[in-house]
Amino acid sequence: MNALAEIGAVPVDFSLLKAMYPNHKSIHNKISELENEGKLIRLKKGLYVVAPQESGMVLSSELIANHLYGPSYVSKESALRYYGLIPEQVYTLYSMTTKHARSFTNALGTFDYTHCSNDYFTIGIRQESKEGLFFLMATPEKALCDLIINTPNLNLRYQKEIRTYLEEDIRFDMQAFFKMDVEILKQCLLYGKKKPIITNLIHLIRKS
Repeated sequence: MNALAEIGAVPVDFSLLKAMYPNHKSIHNKISELENEGKLIRLKKGLYVVAPQESGMVLSSELIANHLYGPSYVSKESALRYYGLIPEQVYTLYSMTTKHARSFTNALGTFDYTHCSNDYFTIGIRQESKEGLFFLMATPEKALCDLIINTPNLNLRYQKEIRTYLEEDIRFDMQAFFKMDVEILKQCLLYGKKKPIITNLIHLIRKS
């Protein structure tokens, strides 16, 4: 098995690649060669992932998002779609981070990161796995809160407006909504923004 295949589908940085090819005078030239041969995909400056045809493994956009800019976790529409809670395809990989908001576009797509506070960040995160790869993702409750809190000009004052938003605007799975863990929502209420909307989310679930 060649060295690149042994890396698998986990993103690799410049320093590891340099250690893998100690006999090459210019590691930059070697990396460019691997890219041109389609064996290595550049995610951003200094970060790469081995192409699937070389590693024999399916790439995980979620795992790549965790590595591309962190600390971060996958959230908002990306997490809701992953859980099957909204029907629309999501073409940007959305994440939350304690760092400044950023966006990256590479051969694999667009990765968007929204800033949140340290206290809010730690609420409602769990480890998910796909094809043997593990990554951090928001729980459904946290992903919904992240989406609502970070959607500009979204002002849902009444429970009826919230229900319309869920059922018609994002076509949320309402059976799953009414089974949501209000304890996670209460923590989001404590440390997050748009408190009146999150409060009404909790009330709407409790009424069911």
